Amino acid sequence: MPSSPLLIALFINLIYTALAASPRQIIFNSYQQIQPDSVQQHPLISPGSPPSFPNAIHSTPTRPITIKATPTTVYRPRSLDALHNARMLSLRHAQSEPVEWEQIQVFGPDVQDKHTLIQLARMAGNAYALPGHTNWYDLDPAWNAVSSFPFGWDGPDGFRGHVFLSSDNSTVILSIKGTTLQGPTSRKDKFNDNLLFSCCCARVDITWIFNTVCDCYAHSQKCDNTCLSNALIEDSLFYSIGVRLVDDLRHLYPLANIWLVGHSLGGALASLLGATYGLPAVAFESPGERLAAQRLHLPLPPPQVPPNITNTNTPPLPPVAVTHIYHTGDPIPQGTCTGFGSPCAQAGYAMETHCHLGKTIVFDTVEKLGWRVDVRRHVIRDVIHKVLEIEDIEWEEGREVPMAREEVNCTECRKWQFGDFKDPDDGDSGDGGDNDDDDDDDGVII
Repeated sequence: MPSSPLLIALFINLIYTALAASPRQIIFNSYQQIQPDSVQQHPLISPGSPPSFPNAIHSTPTRPITIKATPTTVYRPRSLDALHNARMLSLRHAQSEPVEWEQIQVFGPDVQDKHTLIQLARMAGNAYALPGHTNWYDLDPAWNAVSSFPFGWDGPDGFRGHVFLSSDNSTVILSIKGTTLQGPTSRKDKFNDNLLFSCCCARVDITWIFNTVCDCYAHSQKCDNTCLSNALIEDSLFYSIGVRLVDDLRHLYPLANIWLVGHSLGGALASLLGATYGLPAVAFESPGERLAAQRLHLPLPPPQVPPNITNTNTPPLPPVAVTHIYHTGDPIPQGTCTGFGSPCAQAGYAMETHCHLGKTIVFDTVEKLGWRVDVRRHVIRDVIHKVLEIEDIEWEEGREVPMAREEVNCTECRKWQFGDFKDPDDGDSGDGGDNDDDDDDDGVII
């Protein structure tokens, strides 16, 4: 006969398994408005007690809002130290080291639920503002502000946003700000955009020779891979700052489910960090970050191929719990805001990538709403009010939210060739062992 403690353990395990097998709702309580002048700013979260608002006025929660969660399979490294070591070994010495992954089931956002997407999009929009400001989005008609705290608003690094907490602290949602065209973070936002989402250091054409963000261009549409990887590691990228922030949140809330959300650049960072830690992430209107993950040398969980699948024409993708949301009226997530004369190029942005990690939900606003492709449709305001919140439309047959699908056989930067084209000793452009002037569009299949 099993001992009494063992029976109890088995009983608890059965209950947990039953609970994990069905969706649930996460409740975020509403509070009175937090006065923005009294908010304590935190460049990064320090381990210890969560930040507080000493002068904020709180009331008894009046009307709860629910965000639907569903059982989600994630793959997490058994050791984060081993993951970071493997990444640096790959970067510095071009050597691979296996990383052990654990398959875990957690509660992640129900991305097929419209109301949940609306609330997550509003959280992503709130990464650009402080409570009480005109561009702050209420998360429910009964709300003025949420139980949250900001980060990075006083810091010099430009990485900022908000942390949202469920009423029981069981779920923590990290919302990361995207690009601001005019503001204190604009310069670093643009630097991160051009380094992460361009094919080669934001070198669009010869006129960009003084606007590039790294010196990896060799010649004749050739770009040095080692140089690109070094640039993504050695410069103060937002990704590195985000790693420290997620570490802090994991220490503050060791038992909580952590989700990441963001818009544009913020969505790509949410995806990259989610892939690193095995956390669910939802990105709105994000440029393609799959190439950035490769250049950052992020170890990703190995593809899970069912035993009955024998078709090798479509390479399986890493199983990361990332969902991208975008609409067809926005050229940025589609990688089409490029070339001489494009609005992005005129503003100094080289947004060239379009391949995304995880799965993608695409709202066809061009077909369903008659929109033209226009970069002005990129703003989170249009995503919230003119896409997600509109009523009486079927985006796909019988669905108010399109199906999430993987982007298979996706190719980036077709006009570029990547390899070891520069002398690592002096940095001068060299032949790289390839002097042909052919017009092959090699690109990168990822």
